[in-house]
Amino acid sequence: MGLSTDQGPAQEGCPDRRADAAVGGSAGSGLFGRGLLYVSAAAAQMVSSAVVSPVLAHGMGDPAEFGKLASAIALHQLLVVVAAAGLDQAVVLQRAEDGHERNAGAAAGAGIVLATAVTLLLAVTARWWAGPMGFEEPSALLTATIVWTVPAVAVMVLLGLLLGGDRLRPFAVISLVAALGGQLLGLVLLFGLRPLAASYLWGVVAADALAAAIALVLTRRAWFRMPRPVVVRRSLALGLPLLLGSLSTFVLNAGDRIVIQRVAGAAEVGRYQVAYTLGGVVVQLVVMLGSSWLPRFAEVREEAQRWRLIGHSRDGLYLLLAPVVLGLTLAAPVLLRIFAPESFGRETLLVVVLMVLVSAYPVAASGASGRMLLTARRARPIGVIALVAAVVNIGLNFLLVPLAGIAGAAAATVLALMVQAVLQRLAVVTGGHGSPWPRSSIVLLVLSTAVVLVAWLSTFLPQSALFNGARFALGLVCLPWLWFYWRRVVRSGSAAPPPRGAVVDASRARHRSVRPSRRSLRRDPSRRDPC
Repeated sequence: MGLSTDQGPAQEGCPDRRADAAVGGSAGSGLFGRGLLYVSAAAAQMVSSAVVSPVLAHGMGDPAEFGKLASAIALHQLLVVVAAAGLDQAVVLQRAEDGHERNAGAAAGAGIVLATAVTLLLAVTARWWAGPMGFEEPSALLTATIVWTVPAVAVMVLLGLLLGGDRLRPFAVISLVAALGGQLLGLVLLFGLRPLAASYLWGVVAADALAAAIALVLTRRAWFRMPRPVVVRRSLALGLPLLLGSLSTFVLNAGDRIVIQRVAGAAEVGRYQVAYTLGGVVVQLVVMLGSSWLPRFAEVREEAQRWRLIGHSRDGLYLLLAPVVLGLTLAAPVLLRIFAPESFGRETLLVVVLMVLVSAYPVAASGASGRMLLTARRARPIGVIALVAAVVNIGLNFLLVPLAGIAGAAAATVLALMVQAVLQRLAVVTGGHGSPWPRSSIVLLVLSTAVVLVAWLSTFLPQSALFNGARFALGLVCLPWLWFYWRRVVRSGSAAPPPRGAVVDASRARHRSVRPSRRSLRRDPSRRDPC
């Protein structure tokens, strides 16, 4: 996926092997194999948060205090989006396109400086915007949320630099320090000082600051240089539309919590957060996996090959989501009893978990079309469509939350994500491209529909100990189903053609380049590859 820094441009008349490598061999192995290693590292914080969530809920005891923490995390996501200005994604794309880290590193350094300036501005103006968003000012929780912005943005842009260069080991180290260190320090402060949201959050901020310092040291040769104005302008030209899209995506994914807090109160935010934690893990994994694929897609120069690879990745996600959605829905009644105490009203949260899980399907669809637009540097449609979907989501939230409570908020988000997926696909197919958009098979769509229907019907079963135990056992049966589908996706290479000069070994189903041995080159120098 990545390129070494000493690779230069392909010689004239020679094939671009970087592009061939991106689509050669087994597409599934590259996307769902090494790509999953990056996702495993990047998802450490999300998974650890999900594991720690029941500890926090029980440790705080009060749903309102847990709701304050959820609202602070949602505000943090908003501030990070504003401070990053879309440069985190621009750095990944720039690194993959150039094949070296000079321009991308300079853009990352400029992003950190910009994030610091924006954070200072947010701190000075907090007295005007904190109140309307439901936060007390001044307060330890709000201060921690604002301070958290700078190290979080620094980690984001520098991880993007490492991802674009396929430097898995430092990527994993920084991700784990931020994730595991944050949870550990947060819990120590929570139980060592006071059981308040601010205590836990300050521990997370300290761990992110440590991760940012390590990232700055490991990438110092890349970012410690004066950025060229043309590079910054080009990065901002891509990043600013993505900023609009990210802001809209925040409203789309986290704005429901703000609406719930204003309409129903902090306690309902806490209940919604518990349900969202179960299903949201799957949605975030889909988003992270797509982000890890961006450098690989950017390396593919031929549009038809890139489209086939993106279509293959989307269909692979659809296939993997089938056992995940059904298995987690069946296991949710038992998991909710682990994640939340009795005071959270666990029996009414099952339908919310299901709707959050179902939202992974439109997220996977819009992710595929979004990657096509992004690798073509058409960021403006992504931002505009995300804005439309965000407006739809907020409008539906204000309409449905008073009628159906937090279940209405989850339904509003699913509908808005479907609108986003449809509009982005229309933007791709009407963009003047010569290649046809790869369609999913009817069998795959029928399978996805059947899984959602069965999962929905299971929510009507009684939530007694007997039924919950039986459902949990059936949910565990979905694990070998998931393993079977994952192996199938990894071994599938039909979406990508073999590289130039390759033969297929049918007995092993792998592509092997035909290259002369060193001994034959010494005997006949004319066989040397001029490229």
